[in-house]
Amino acid sequence: MSRDSNRADLLIRNATLIDGSGAAARHGSLAVRDDRIVALGTLDGWTGATDVDAGGKALAPGFIDVHTHDDRALIANPGMDCKVSQGVTTVVTGNCGVSLAPLAIDRRPPPPLDLICEDPAGFFADFADYLSFLDREPPATNALAQVGHSSLRAGALDSLDRPATSAEVAAMRGKLEESLEAGAIGLSTGLFYPPATAAPTEEVIELAKALRQAKALHTTHMRDEADHVTESLEETFRIGREAQVPVVISHHKCAGQANYGRSAETLKLIGATREKQHVGLDVYPYVAGSTMLDADCLADASRVVVSWSIPHPEAAGRDLEDIAADWGVAVEEAVARLTPAGGIFFMMDEADVQRILAFPHSMVGSDGLPHDSHPHPRLWGTFPRVLGHYSRDLGLFSLEEAVRKMTGLPASEFGLTDRGRLAVGAAADLVLFDPEEIIDAATFDAPKTPARGIREVWVNGRSVWRDGATTGARPGRALRLQSLTVPSAA
Repeated sequence: MSRDSNRADLLIRNATLIDGSGAAARHGSLAVRDDRIVALGTLDGWTGATDVDAGGKALAPGFIDVHTHDDRALIANPGMDCKVSQGVTTVVTGNCGVSLAPLAIDRRPPPPLDLICEDPAGFFADFADYLSFLDREPPATNALAQVGHSSLRAGALDSLDRPATSAEVAAMRGKLEESLEAGAIGLSTGLFYPPATAAPTEEVIELAKALRQAKALHTTHMRDEADHVTESLEETFRIGREAQVPVVISHHKCAGQANYGRSAETLKLIGATREKQHVGLDVYPYVAGSTMLDADCLADASRVVVSWSIPHPEAAGRDLEDIAADWGVAVEEAVARLTPAGGIFFMMDEADVQRILAFPHSMVGSDGLPHDSHPHPRLWGTFPRVLGHYSRDLGLFSLEEAVRKMTGLPASEFGLTDRGRLAVGAAADLVLFDPEEIIDAATFDAPKTPARGIREVWVNGRSVWRDGATTGARPGRALRLQSLTVPSAA
């Protein structure tokens, strides 16, 4: 054995190791060389160029945020403080049918594309160019990028309020195939949103068929998460079944008071379907969602907070009803005056949120909107909230299970064979946290507050968050489809 065989670049000693598999935590140490884990265990006699005494705190794989809208944030705020501050080391972008590429546009993009970028010059005509930019100007986190169906439609159709013609579908599929070859990991849809509501199921199936050969996946903000949630689930299953690709249901919920409690029904349906085809899902740990401000969303919400407004930026953070009262108008008129704008909609039941979180196959995703001036607190608080509030304080599931939902499970769903686990040979994406202290501090009134209890975060072996601040390091990578092995449909 060589003299340096037990020397590491980074040695984390005296830690409670939570490996991401759901297995019971164990005491031990972990060694890193370059960007890989090289040893786990007692590691007596090991030394490290950087030596960290964990003091018995929890050491886990870096969290994988499977549902983000960080496409532009990776460029505009490459330090990614809203994510690394809560232990996130990899983000999945291009969700809800909205992606920064491939799209060439000469006008303000239609909602909800403007949620990720208002400036048409900020989009990339070719997916390869987007990934190449991230290669040249790396962010602090790793990124997995999807192609958005609505972005494809905005680039191929002269009018978005109709189905695509066969020629337009062929053009979109060509762009999708180019993007998959460049490294996109899949196709997302946002059939709920105006740019895609007119798209029939057959249009999506035809595009999704391109995913099968590439071994990519399909994620979806379904057509309806309220009264017709089961019909939308069936549509999602049909797309996966006929295209023969894995599907992931984005931010699963049952919206509107009339649908409170229906998660028992929807989860039973998802569970039964999983026996026949590959279906995944993610969830965020809040009773409020956030998206573009639209009068059509008001009926399902008990409260609406404005998150941004172009004509009235001073409205951000205020309740819509208060704004309407001040102006002496109906809330619908207030929405019209505020638009373009975003809103936070209180529309779910806490019992449903807990039931979906506890479902064994659900992953954790933030769905945060980083460009909102007054964002939903999920942007800064999702992962510590699950670990602190739901796991430790409510006992909804064990700490090891909470970590699995953020690491090993999403790594498996998204084909990340070398991340999401504490194992020799795995990428050194790591988070050190205090299980007794960790909690979200972001609130609906103060949404940009970093969580408590995160001690240090490493991405590809380099520290990106320490002592309550970013380190300035940007070791993240744009991860390509070629490096993934996505589970095939059953």
